[in-house]
Amino acid sequence: MNKALSEDRKKFFQKDYSKGFVAFCGLEAVEIGAGTLESRVRIKEEHRQQDGFIHAGLMATMADHTAGYAAYTLIPEDHRILTVEFKMNFMRPAYGETLVCRARVLKPGRKMLVCEAEVFDQRPEGEALVAKTLTTMASVPASDLAKKP
Repeated sequence: MNKALSEDRKKFFQKDYSKGFVAFCGLEAVEIGAGTLESRVRIKEEHRQQDGFIHAGLMATMADHTAGYAAYTLIPEDHRILTVEFKMNFMRPAYGETLVCRARVLKPGRKMLVCEAEVFDQRPEGEALVAKTLTTMASVPASDLAKKP
């Protein structure tokens, strides 16, 4: 993964990362490199579940999307990334004010890329690893993806 990203490409990923449901959740890309991406979300009350912990669904969305964009940095510009497989382990409850996710491509390929993502809870006492994923992503030509009404 020695391929460097141009500043224009980094700006594209920065803007493209936060759209639709991901923007609704408040996720944003903060660091982008070839085969890596770090994201962040500042926690609001609606991100918490009934016991006050950060909802697992938010962490799963964050890990999947961040890993997908780490993979997206390595594929041709006329391709898109789709998740094929996703395995997540939750290590401990998250309760802080910010989550940070760091994802990287473990095994790049022309059609399939294997990625990992780690979600960290930013707590008053320090950073804690709260979840880890292993994800398989598919690189698909954009022209093969037909938008359905």
